[in-house]
Amino acid sequence: MALFMSSVDQTIVATGLPAIQRELNAPINWSSWTITIYALGQVLAMPMAGKISDIYGRRKVFLISAAVFTVASLCCGLAGNIYVLVALRLIQALGGGAFMPSATGIVSDHFGRDRDRALGMFTSILPIGGIIGPILGGVFVAVWSWRGIFLVNVPIGIVLIVLAAFFIPAAAPRATSRIDVYGISLLGALILAAMFGITYLGSGAIPLYNPVFLVSEAIAATAAWFFVRHTKRAATPFIPYRLLRGRGFGVMNVINLLYGAAALGFGALVPLYAEQRYGMAPLASGVLLTARAVGMISVAGIAVLTLRRTGCRFPMMAGFLVLAAGLIAMASTPHLPTYAWLAIAAGITGCGMGLSVPASNNAGLQLAPDQVAAIAGLRGMFRQSGSIIAVSVTTAIVARSGDPGLAQAHVFLAFAALLLVILPLVFTVPDHRGNW
Repeated sequence: MALFMSSVDQTIVATGLPAIQRELNAPINWSSWTITIYALGQVLAMPMAGKISDIYGRRKVFLISAAVFTVASLCCGLAGNIYVLVALRLIQALGGGAFMPSATGIVSDHFGRDRDRALGMFTSILPIGGIIGPILGGVFVAVWSWRGIFLVNVPIGIVLIVLAAFFIPAAAPRATSRIDVYGISLLGALILAAMFGITYLGSGAIPLYNPVFLVSEAIAATAAWFFVRHTKRAATPFIPYRLLRGRGFGVMNVINLLYGAAALGFGALVPLYAEQRYGMAPLASGVLLTARAVGMISVAGIAVLTLRRTGCRFPMMAGFLVLAAGLIAMASTPHLPTYAWLAIAAGITGCGMGLSVPASNNAGLQLAPDQVAAIAGLRGMFRQSGSIIAVSVTTAIVARSGDPGLAQAHVFLAFAALLLVILPLVFTVPDHRGNW
């Protein structure tokens, strides 16, 4: 239920983005912060929640996350301007981002040696939210208001908290180290400054040498340098340095970053693309994400069950190629009725994600099975960072373009190229078959 609710909010807002932009009278590059700030909050929350759940217990962190997400959703539904909405979306994301590491740890603890299959099936819940989210978003925008996009989380969240309190068993803490507030702050400053600079650049005819843009990116670069330095030297950094480098973790982090840009960034932009290039209604454009989710869930189950035989490399490579093919089709001139062509292309991208996600998830977990929560948080952090970069850069390009729809089509082709760049990296990932 928690992952379902969190995944719904990743797709449902993309459907309502044009309506939010119109009602709150906000430019597209700042409206897109309702998506990117959510990703930023998850970037900060995922590794932090993994560490906190080890210190204080997974059940406690899970319950607090659910409460934060539910209250923030209620406040988002009542927001009166784009700036308040963006701030509340950050708080909502902190709760939603903490679900994955704590929930992954709970499931991993419960299933033991079968955790690879359990986690593969567990994370396949995410596409269900991807199926329902766009439809709900389109319905709310069409018959009521974009505010329903957030208010729908409130009753679900209340039920979730009650059920979790009764049915999730308490577990003893696994660690006693302190939370690395300084490292978390540096990472937040890095991403926020980079986002702000890119978004400001898309505000109009602003040149690359504009002082606001240059200062923002300089702050981001400085924060990045201090973050790496701190991670190397700190006794207990919130992201251990060994999880950032090397043939295993270093390569998987790069793969997850590029994958997040191409797959998650693409998903956030599909409804906007359909509306701006082809003039589709919100409900119709949102259902394209449902087609993607259907493709993903139809393949993911089979991919999970065969993972021990195939290993991780083959399904990752096959999935990236299929996803790239779907992106190219989405950007191409339709050779069927427009909606059918876009729906098929979206479904193909979903099949590619269904093939690659279970394998890429387990490729990281098998490197250090004793740190499941931390690795799940790190994986989500890099994927969401990629998504933030993709959405921020794309909306800045769209805001400055004379043909926004065509500009997005070119961006989708760039995403496909990113996936092809990933392929050689997959060969360097350690691959173990059998029981992990």
